[in-house]
Amino acid sequence: MKGIRGRLTANFMIVILVSVAILEVLLIYTVQQNYYGSLRGNLTNQVKISADMYSKYYSDTSLEDNILYNVDAFWNQSNAQVEIVDRDGKIVMDSLGAISEQEGPTEDIQDALNDRMGEWIGKLNGQKVMAVAYPLKSEGEIVGALRFIASTHEIDQGIQDTAKIFIAIGLFVAMVVGFLSIFLANTILIPLKEVTAIAESMAAGNFQIKSRKKRDDEIGKLADTLNYMAEEITKKEKLKNDFISSVSHELRTPLTSIMGWAITLQSEKFQQKEMLNDGLGIIAKESERLTRMVEELLDFSKFVSGRIKLSYEEVNMAELMEHIRKQLTPRATRETIQFTVDYPDNLPDLLTDPNRLKQVLINILDNALNFTAAEGSVRFQAEVGEKDYTFMISDNGCGIAAGELPMVKEKFYKGKSSRSRNGIGLSICEEIITLMKGRLEIHSEVNVGTTVVITLPREVCAHG
Repeated sequence: MKGIRGRLTANFMIVILVSVAILEVLLIYTVQQNYYGSLRGNLTNQVKISADMYSKYYSDTSLEDNILYNVDAFWNQSNAQVEIVDRDGKIVMDSLGAISEQEGPTEDIQDALNDRMGEWIGKLNGQKVMAVAYPLKSEGEIVGALRFIASTHEIDQGIQDTAKIFIAIGLFVAMVVGFLSIFLANTILIPLKEVTAIAESMAAGNFQIKSRKKRDDEIGKLADTLNYMAEEITKKEKLKNDFISSVSHELRTPLTSIMGWAITLQSEKFQQKEMLNDGLGIIAKESERLTRMVEELLDFSKFVSGRIKLSYEEVNMAELMEHIRKQLTPRATRETIQFTVDYPDNLPDLLTDPNRLKQVLINILDNALNFTAAEGSVRFQAEVGEKDYTFMISDNGCGIAAGELPMVKEKFYKGKSSRSRNGIGLSICEEIITLMKGRLEIHSEVNVGTTVVITLPREVCAHG
């Protein structure tokens, strides 16, 4: 959990720090632009006013004479350092009285001498300054340039002070967000830790424990899923134990019968022909019953492990229906049950697994015969539609209660009827039909009868 907490907190912090850093850079840049823009505007207004005054009132005198006699008349209202440049770009006057050596005119002076507003930011006498220059005109002709210079030290200091305040605020925000990140991480991790502890307890076999749902979110859904899983495992475990107990009992019954008759037939006084035939018949019948139970268990094991494979081939369904009729009619006759098989003429072939389909149909017909009393009836029908191939097996037996109907296809389920047997036959039937991309539906009413409908899609199974 510590690793996840650290990663969540680190991710939150990275997002916040990057966001704060970008915001502070933008804010400091904006402040810098505002400070420099304000200084630039002041210098520009002052230099324009002074240059216009020169053009109106002093342009009739040469630039040199104005420097000698009217040196501050047209710029004395400004606090900036003032320089006057002649037509060749040479500084001929400096308000500070010190004309520095220069290699050539700077960009702002060149722009002014070309009749444009000039601006320059750089080092002058070891100090960072901003300079603006504007042309001086006499009768429309450029005679020089007027240059105003101001130090940027104060505004740079102001920008630095503002930046420090922004950085301090940013650090404070980052610290607060760091604590909030830990808190938010805990709101996720603590419920997750609780759910993990519940899952570990369940993994150890304690399915009675329940996970408490605190919020209707993903973790709450996980808690619901764990509780549902525990309930399903408990239910399946109970069904499995009941099934094993009942199967053990059912296996013991035929084995006891076989063993009893085998011992009986070993005695010479019970070896009369009639007794021998009855005993061998019972042994054969019980052995067949054991074989069927073992086959069901083997099929179930294969389905659980996903090893069941269907072997498709074209099957003459009319022949299959007649085969089932011949196989089950003797039993129906013995039990005085009317057994009918109906299907349309020219029944089309099916591309299917004949053995598995026959297994499903015989299993369901066996159930129908088992739950139908003497003088009852069982009907087996086949119908072909445009999209579906349908088999219907109906009887007028004891039926299934509405409460049991949803569970009869569950694995290991045993009905409440005295004729019900623990088994997995219907569950296997549904697995097979599902593999065939079909549906198996059961409709029943107590003391009325049961109808099982098997539907297979013709686009999967139809021939040609």
